[in-house]
Amino acid sequence: MTLKYLIQKEFLQIRRNAFLPRLIVVFPIMMMCVMPWVMNMEVKNVVVDVVDNDRTTQSQQLVHSIEASNYFIFNGQKPTYQMALDEIERSKADVVLVIPQHYSRDLTLGKQPQVLIAANAVNGTKGAMGSAYLTQIVIANALPNATAIQSRISTLFLYNKHLNYKVFMIPALFALVMMLMCGFLPTLNIVGEKEAGTIEQINVTPVSKWAFILAKLIPYWIIALFIITICLLLSWLIYGITCQGPIWLIFLLAMPLALFWSSFGLIISNYSDTMQQAIFVMWFFVVMMLLLSGLFTPTRSMPSLAYATTYINPMHYFIDGIRTVFVRGGSFHSIAHQVLALVGISSVMGVWAVHSYKKNH
Repeated sequence: MTLKYLIQKEFLQIRRNAFLPRLIVVFPIMMMCVMPWVMNMEVKNVVVDVVDNDRTTQSQQLVHSIEASNYFIFNGQKPTYQMALDEIERSKADVVLVIPQHYSRDLTLGKQPQVLIAANAVNGTKGAMGSAYLTQIVIANALPNATAIQSRISTLFLYNKHLNYKVFMIPALFALVMMLMCGFLPTLNIVGEKEAGTIEQINVTPVSKWAFILAKLIPYWIIALFIITICLLLSWLIYGITCQGPIWLIFLLAMPLALFWSSFGLIISNYSDTMQQAIFVMWFFVVMMLLLSGLFTPTRSMPSLAYATTYINPMHYFIDGIRTVFVRGGSFHSIAHQVLALVGISSVMGVWAVHSYKKNH
C-alpha cells in the first residue's frame, strides 16, 4: 500500500511540472521525425574534379559517366592537376580524377592506362568510398566486358531489400530516446529533491529503501513503454517501416534497458549533491556507452580493448537485439543472449541503486 502512494506521488510530481509532460511527449516525436533523415551514414554528394589530358571521345565518355552518377557532384574539368589539387586544399573538391594522355589509344591497343585518383582523406570514409565509386566507373568504361559481366551477376539483398538506411537507424533511435529519457530524468529526480529539501521528509518516515527506489523506477518503466509505442507508431505512419518480428519482443528488450538507465540515473543521483554535478557525470557515461554500442559503426571494427567494453555495455545488447527483431524478424531464440545479458546487468544496477540510497532516520 505504501508503494502505491509513493508511485502516485511520483506521477503527481511529473504532472505538476510544466516542462516534463511536454518533454516526454514531444521529444520522441521530434527524434523520430528528424533524426532518421539526418543520421545517414551513406556516402553521397562527393565533389569531383576531372583533369582530362587526353580529350578524346572515350575520355569524355568517362567524364559523362561520372556526371551521370548519383553519388557525385561534378565540379567541372580543370586544365591541370595542380589546379584540381588546390580545389581539394580549399575544401571545394573531395576527389580528383586525372585521365592520362593516350588514354583512348591505350584502350584501343588493349593496354591498361594508368588513371590517377587523388582523394581528400581528412574524412577517411568519404575519401575511401569516393575513390571506390570512381574506380568502379573507370573499370566499367575501360573494360567493355565489365558491364556485361556485372549484368550476369545476381545479387540478393536479405532483410533490407531496398537498401533503405532508415530501416537500419530507426530501431537504434529507440535506444537513443530511451537512454536520454529514462536516464536523465531519474538522474535529476533525487538530487532535485535534495536541493529542494523534500528528501528529508521521506528520510524520517518508515518507508523502506526498496519501496522508495522501486517507486522511483516504476514510473520510468511506464514512460519507456509509452516511448516505444510512440516510436513504433511514428515509424509506421511516417516512413511505412514496421517491425518484421513479434512486437512484444521489442517491449521485452525495452524493459530491462529502462531498468538499467533509471537505476543508473538514480545511482548517480544518490551520489551527487547538485543537479549540475549529476548532469555532467551522467553525460560522461552516456557518451561513452553510446559511442561504444555499435549504434553508428560496427563493433567488430573497434580495437580489441574497446571491443571488450561491449560485453558490459547494455546499449550494445539492446541495439543488437532490436535490430535482429525489427529488421531481420528474429524470434526469441535469436535474442535470448541479449535479453539475458540485459536482465543480468539491469538487475545488478537495480540492487546497487537501492543500496546506494542513504536513508537517515
